[in-house]
Amino acid sequence: MLKTTLVATTTLLALTQFASASSDSAWNALFAKANGTCIGQSRMVSPEATAPVVFDDATGKVAILLREKSGKSNKSKKLVNLICLYDKKSGKASIAEYQWLGQ
Repeated sequence: MLKTTLVATTTLLALTQFASASSDSAWNALFAKANGTCIGQSRMVSPEATAPVVFDDATGKVAILLREKSGKSNKSKKLVNLICLYDKKSGKASIAEYQWLGQ
């Protein structure tokens, strides 16, 4: 009985190494790639970007909200809001414009 418990505990401890979370540098690299892809595809000159929102692994997406004032003169400038969904596996992004309800 003790031998079985010892073997099970050793196996469990060995497997937990593989289930550990990604390192901070791996997350930062993912966020940098997602930001670069989203900003590049947005065609915005100097957008403001939110911190990435990471969805669960089943979704496999990272969302970033972008906004920028566009237009030629100060009076005609319009605030443009974009949402970007970055796919972690493919490295591709989908972008759509959105508006807050009531505005």
